[in-house]
Amino acid sequence: MDKKEFERRRKQLARMVGADGIAILPAAPVRTRSRDVEYRYRQDSDFYYLTGFAEPEAVAVLAPGRDSGEFLLFCRDRNPDKEQWDGSRAGPDGAVSDYGADDAFPIDDIDDILPGVIESCSRVYYTMGMYSDFDARIAEWVNSLRSGLSRGLHTPQEFVALDHLLHDMRLYKSRGEIAAMRRSAKVAVNAHKRAMRMSRPGLFEYEVEAEFRHEFRRNDAWVSYSPIVGSGPNACTLHYVKNNAELKDGDLLLIDAGCELDYYASDITRTFPVNGRFSPEQRAVYEIVFEAQLAAIDKTVKGNHWNDPHDAAVKVITKGLRKLGLLSGSLPKLIKDGAYREFYMHRTGHWIGMDVHDVGDYKVGDEWRILETGMVTTVEPGLYLSGKRSIPKSFRNIGIRIEDDVAVTARGPDVLSKGLAKDPDQIEALMQSS
Repeated sequence: MDKKEFERRRKQLARMVGADGIAILPAAPVRTRSRDVEYRYRQDSDFYYLTGFAEPEAVAVLAPGRDSGEFLLFCRDRNPDKEQWDGSRAGPDGAVSDYGADDAFPIDDIDDILPGVIESCSRVYYTMGMYSDFDARIAEWVNSLRSGLSRGLHTPQEFVALDHLLHDMRLYKSRGEIAAMRRSAKVAVNAHKRAMRMSRPGLFEYEVEAEFRHEFRRNDAWVSYSPIVGSGPNACTLHYVKNNAELKDGDLLLIDAGCELDYYASDITRTFPVNGRFSPEQRAVYEIVFEAQLAAIDKTVKGNHWNDPHDAAVKVITKGLRKLGLLSGSLPKLIKDGAYREFYMHRTGHWIGMDVHDVGDYKVGDEWRILETGMVTTVEPGLYLSGKRSIPKSFRNIGIRIEDDVAVTARGPDVLSKGLAKDPDQIEALMQSS
């Protein structure tokens, strides 16, 4: 992401914080996986959104009323011995020269410097509850200032939820962000193509998963969530992640997998026959989900509200279930009663951006949010016909989901994950070409 993008974001937030306010954001802490082994470090999304700074042990401060510069960054000092083990650090000098900080200080000096900056402010913008250790430090600094009231020290009068402002900003993606998400989706699309071409009876789900991880890493991307590679009955488990069953002839394979590239996520799902050919029953169910997804994408347009795509998908799915004989009754009543939820139990989408399930409210007050240019959502209807005896035998253990990432634009829906087969004939042709 261009440095000017981070600067623009900080200036936008600074206008909302105001000259008598201060915004404080801690970096994500390092997490331990087991004993002395740490997870690969991933910066807090809000922190990175404003700074582009990917190191741990850092605190970003936005103080619009500060005469000597509004953007402060506390970070680790340069240390050749530690950098020999853990890699290079920007240090305070690099924070200024490379990341646009007006002032930067060693993180070890924060207790001596930051309370004095807070003292001149009336409002503190901060996201409580994310990092309990840092919550305690904020409280300690403010209480210390309050204890000095008798000596004439000023103290902030108000705490304001920073995430309320920042997450609404993040909901509207810029051109640069849309371009980053399109690149992320392209990598994921190619990984799905690899999986379709190599899948066959006798392989194991984890072998297919390996194709995704290979394609992601060869493009400097990482998984944006644990891939779901579910064959046969496993496709009916929404968050199946064991990925250790053998692919069997005649089964479907549902793959929900996306990557994170330059801090932006993709989230794509395709379902296809392990042997390359849909059975008549599989195709019948698949075509319902396919039609539902197309109908939902058509409703993902500026001016519609958030729930319009879901309503469109529900109508197609309920009508299809009735045609298959899995539901009976009038269409309006079946929809009103939620009869489809036995087979379609999740929403049709979610916001996506720096996080797979990205920030942003779905309702404003009691009303569904109106879709606006720059918003990006997944569109992912599905049908899950388990092995219950109430389901005809030929339809049992058919789980199907089709998911794409769709940006709302002034010209209509923009499918960022385009180029990946989802028409059943196209899927069969792709698999036969391998």
